[in-house]
Amino acid sequence: MAQEKNGIKIRGLRKEYKLGSTVVTALNGIDLDIGGGSFLCVAGPSGSGKTTLLNMIGLVDLPTSGVVNVAGVDVQAMNDKLSTRYRSQMLGFIFQTFNLLPVLSVYENIRLPLILHNDLTKEEKHDRVMDFAKAVGLESHLAHKPAELSGGQRQRVAIARALVTHPIIVLADEPTANLDSVTGNEVLELMEEINATRGTTFIFSSHDPSIMHRAKRVVRLRDGHIEVE
Repeated sequence: MAQEKNGIKIRGLRKEYKLGSTVVTALNGIDLDIGGGSFLCVAGPSGSGKTTLLNMIGLVDLPTSGVVNVAGVDVQAMNDKLSTRYRSQMLGFIFQTFNLLPVLSVYENIRLPLILHNDLTKEEKHDRVMDFAKAVGLESHLAHKPAELSGGQRQRVAIARALVTHPIIVLADEPTANLDSVTGNEVLELMEEINATRGTTFIFSSHDPSIMHRAKRVVRLRDGHIEVE
């Protein structure tokens, strides 16, 4: 039931971009079902449509046509208020470049997504930050700025920041691309543990073999199409 309740249904998803007089098709009629609690890798060469697909799920961009249904809701049909709530409460984002604010501490970077959560008290927000800082092993680094951290530590901050809102889905775009193999595996192990213990859905965009090996399911894209699974 949980898989169906928090699942993603994608039907006929198409995305076209205009480059001058040329039309580039990034996604060409994608149909895909993703169950709640998945640990899924969207793989494929550069330009295959991996990031575009994540952007459609995350409402970072809108499709030319087709439907993305998350937890029973057509996300493209949401008004601005509902789409903001969807992104802030149901989704977490992890980027290959970390996207941490350099002037903020680790504590402040993790706490940042909770600004929009007026339903939580100051104490509840603090408890969440501490909970996830501990989960990613950075409770002793809360006062540090991103420049004082290693690449692996920065990505751990990004993971904590993505999870602090208790999202049902985490979208991770090439999360190990800027990490060495040892650190990348440590980060993936942390995500696996969170997926197993909290039931959070992880959807990766990557061509990293270590992510594809660890994923419970791999969906391969090529030229905007899903190859046979």
